[in-house]
Amino acid sequence: MTRDELDTPVPIVRLDIVEDNLARMQAYCDRHGLRLRPHIKTHKVIALAKRQMELGAVGITCQKLGEAEVMADAGVDDILLSYPLIGKIKAQRLAALARRIKLTVAVDSENGISTIAEAARLARAPIDVLVEFESGGERTGVQTPAEAVAMAKAIRLVELLRFKGLMTYPISPKTAPFVRETRTLLEREGIELEIVSGGGTPGAYSAHAVENLTELRVGTYIYNDRTIVGLTSEPQESCALRVLATVVSRPTEDRAIIDAGSKTLSSDLVPATVGSGYGLIEEYPCATIVRLNEEHGIVDLSRSERKPKIGERLTIVPNHVCVVSNLHDEIYVTENGAEFTPWSVAARGATT
Repeated sequence: MTRDELDTPVPIVRLDIVEDNLARMQAYCDRHGLRLRPHIKTHKVIALAKRQMELGAVGITCQKLGEAEVMADAGVDDILLSYPLIGKIKAQRLAALARRIKLTVAVDSENGISTIAEAARLARAPIDVLVEFESGGERTGVQTPAEAVAMAKAIRLVELLRFKGLMTYPISPKTAPFVRETRTLLEREGIELEIVSGGGTPGAYSAHAVENLTELRVGTYIYNDRTIVGLTSEPQESCALRVLATVVSRPTEDRAIIDAGSKTLSSDLVPATVGSGYGLIEEYPCATIVRLNEEHGIVDLSRSERKPKIGERLTIVPNHVCVVSNLHDEIYVTENGAEFTPWSVAARGATT
């Protein structure tokens, strides 16, 4: 299909930019001796996950079991589950995965250890375990090195569970001191710290400066988005995914309505230092997408000297590309900007 034949709203992806983004990150990790374990929640596309591994990734990271199940079915055989798994249902699904692929799972509680232990028992297969610690995100993770060591000791007491190391998100100034103290405490107990896994695209290219870090988990880097461009030195040209939308109404001189609303674009905002609105319209950078309803994107044109016409197509750099991927069954990919091919977002909606 040509661009003019695509119905809107639709995500379009430049594969040449994807390839450049992937190659640069892999080269960086190779240069600094870091294991790259990309987070596939950004794209959720089987072909892209496999391409990441072809280029040298040691495996992939999934946030949810549903994503891991899709990727395992497609032949990806080394997966880190970075989200807490709690309860009998999760244990049963985890066991089914553990029977056929190499699994690593992050935990931050005794309940989490119990769930993984039950999965290993059901599967009769070993599962590697990382203890997640909190280093600035104020989400999941143990709070102190002493807690991390206690978790490591508890994991080592469980048959078929193998303590491998630590995991955190995001990499921050707190990361290295936490790891340093935890390593000292673990050494006193005779416990090896094999893996220290850190995540986050914004600080990815300085990850080598984080003492003791061995593994990098990044997701957004494959596409980049408005947030990454605003917070890093990445140029706008490195954004591989854009949303193609159509102006469907011009109720007033200073207002346009596009067919990309909350079912198409992320409702996440960018930091005030980056900009405002719900995405950057490349053809009209002074216009602002000020509001999203389900099917409507409301665009303020008051600061834009030029105004789009009804029927005009606009390309939008999304604020948060991971969410956009999860809102669409397909992306349309192109090598040359002339011909577009649909690819399934196979793990879309895998939220359990």
